[in-house]
Amino acid sequence: MAVMEKSSFQRARRPEQKNERSETILAAAADLARDAGVARVSLGDIAGAVGLAKSNVLRYFGTREEIYLQLTMREGNGWAAAAGAALQHASGFSAAAGALADAYADRPLYCDLTTHAETMLEHNVSVAALRVYKLWAIDTYFTVGRQITTACPQLTDTDGASLVMAASAFVAKLFPLTRPPKALRELYEREPEIARVFPPFRPTLQRMIAATATGLPALAPRV
Repeated sequence: MAVMEKSSFQRARRPEQKNERSETILAAAADLARDAGVARVSLGDIAGAVGLAKSNVLRYFGTREEIYLQLTMREGNGWAAAAGAALQHASGFSAAAGALADAYADRPLYCDLTTHAETMLEHNVSVAALRVYKLWAIDTYFTVGRQITTACPQLTDTDGASLVMAASAFVAKLFPLTRPPKALRELYEREPEIARVFPPFRPTLQRMIAATATGLPALAPRV
């Protein structure tokens, strides 16, 4: 990870310089989150990683949470592109669910960000930042949702968007199970019968998405 000297960072004036500094902060935040988890990274950690005071980081992003909302959108764009590409070759509920689940499982940082989006990252940010994020989320739900309907013609566009939203909720519940804290790892080692109750991430996520997709047509309003 490149560390900027404080003096050169503070002298940035031109738009391209400011963009470069913002990218450096985002890259540092992403690296820290991959290593320690989103919830364990502080603004001070990010500032230290790029050689800045916290007040200087806040010249580029309003809060720590805003940094991670920006990363959520970036990582989410990668997830949506991967899911969309896989959905082009999918047919049926199970295959569509596999496309969504694989795109998540291949992107642990996005899974971690998704886990904390509503409970942490949407707090302590401005109305303007929240508006950008929510409009992005809605667009992502419906863009991927429409692609789902190609693989699953029984579903409407709204069903597809709902399935994407449900998938993110399943991720928020299941992904933390893949990163148990030290004491819980010790418990699992001592009592593997407890560990076996908690399912593996990728196949369980696919199964839950597929089950939801299968049930959606049955809930369609009757004419």
